[in-house]
Amino acid sequence: MSLSKLKPAEGSVKSKSKRIGRGQGSGKGGTATRGHKGAKSRSGYSKKIGFEGGQMPLQRRIPKFGFKNINRKEYKPVNINTIQELVDAKKIKKGNVNLEVMIANNLVKKNDLVKVLGRGSINSPVKVEAHKFSRSAVEAIEKAGGETKVI
Repeated sequence: MSLSKLKPAEGSVKSKSKRIGRGQGSGKGGTATRGHKGAKSRSGYSKKIGFEGGQMPLQRRIPKFGFKNINRKEYKPVNINTIQELVDAKKIKKGNVNLEVMIANNLVKKNDLVKVLGRGSINSPVKVEAHKFSRSAVEAIEKAGGETKVI
């Protein structure tokens, strides 16, 4: 056994291809398989996202439409029949329905704005606190002997 006869273990060396760009004697020198001229032959080349070889890109060919209001406020709807279900299930203490109660019962998330809507019916006197109320919800809650409070 001598140092000149040492070889790596079989299967440990994966690269059997020629090293490119290491001089003319390697057989892959000169242009290093990149061809002559053009962007792809240069160092630091990276194609822009959506680039289609100079053809008009898809995102510019398709017409723009619509409008997105950046000042829009999104409200999560909670109907009065859902509030009545919480009352029936005895998940509401002292007849108060506020954001903490809604969050605890997974009706809304922590930073959501809440609007109470008038779908269904309510027959328990509850004090409801929310960011907004529909007219029909206010009428139904007050008719049942409850109160509404805008936060």
